[in-house]
Amino acid sequence: MPRPGLLFVSPRFLFPMDQGGKIRTGNILKGLKNGAFQVTLASPAPADAARHQVEIDAACDRFLSWPEAPYSRVRRLAALASALPVAAATDRSASGRRVIADALAERPAVVVADFPHADVLMPNRIEPASLMFTHNVEAEIFERHAQRARGIWKLLWADQARKMARLEQAALARYDSVIAVSTRDRDVLAKRYGLAAVADIDTGVDLDFFQAHAPGAAEDPGSDGGTLVFVATMSWAANVEGIHFLLDEVWPRLLAVRPRVKAVIIGRNPPSSLSDKVRERGLAVTLTGFVDDIRPYVAKANVYVIPLFVGSGTRIKAFEAMAMGRPVVSTTLGIEGLDVTDGENFVRADNAEEFATAILGLLDDPAARNRIAGAARRLMEERFSWSTVARQFEAICLRALQRKRDHG
Repeated sequence: MPRPGLLFVSPRFLFPMDQGGKIRTGNILKGLKNGAFQVTLASPAPADAARHQVEIDAACDRFLSWPEAPYSRVRRLAALASALPVAAATDRSASGRRVIADALAERPAVVVADFPHADVLMPNRIEPASLMFTHNVEAEIFERHAQRARGIWKLLWADQARKMARLEQAALARYDSVIAVSTRDRDVLAKRYGLAAVADIDTGVDLDFFQAHAPGAAEDPGSDGGTLVFVATMSWAANVEGIHFLLDEVWPRLLAVRPRVKAVIIGRNPPSSLSDKVRERGLAVTLTGFVDDIRPYVAKANVYVIPLFVGSGTRIKAFEAMAMGRPVVSTTLGIEGLDVTDGENFVRADNAEEFATAILGLLDDPAARNRIAGAARRLMEERFSWSTVARQFEAICLRALQRKRDHG
């Protein structure tokens, strides 16, 4: 018998898979292909999408698209006046809605919307078994920004939080089931929005791609050096804020003990606020910009840092570092939703003093670095491969389809 069809609707082009949400979605789709469903992926696409054909073919059986709107600061500023949050307002597309309507007219058995703002592409009535895949509690991200911001920025973040909460409330209620990326997010979404059907999956990591590197791959920090690394999507304000925290509050504490300490910050288009600060202060901090492969940089680092105070969902970058055998120092928020243990798989630090102490402790103690990194890699191997996560996702889709068939 032919496999039932699954239509997966993404509000953004997934390739290259260079950001957390794209990495998660892309790897789950790769794991779904050739499984229980015939997978159709629908998303906007840039004019040069054909150069990603190999990646597209690996993720789906069929790809449907509409023209991707180019990034526009003016368009995003204009979207501030919308009743929708900016992320959703800028994802609206008349051509996208037509593509989705035509795909749904083919009567797939299941439809999955990726992120709540993908709902702006969906029709008013959704006939197949329907699932909303939430990578975060979206409103929570804006609320956390508002809590930390000041002045006009506090008002803007609070306004976006209210709009996103309204969108999440309305959008998630339209779907037969919601998929969250952690048990923590599952419980928050169910309680916050009164949802009856919320399932959760684990966060995964590509264990073949992110292979463990021996501690000796990194230069010995000695008594006064050491190399830190952080991989950050620079278009996300929370990452930039975290780097400023590292440079302003943690770095002086590190220099006082280890004057030759270095850091490598990886991410496309770092803002001038960071590059100017590094240059003016003469810091031994490298802002690489975009790199084709983060692995050589991570392998050469002694400690991987995640200095984040805003966000939701889970940070895939944490698992990538752990899979590579690098000890991680992270805030509670940076590791939120991941089933790892402080002092065993990573070291928790929630203020500048704790952060500096944790980093210095690892640089001073190679046995501790090896113990934490080794335990983290073993945990990744035991539980968190993307193939395992894809099977979790597929099982949730199959249950939703069965409920739809049972109850109409």
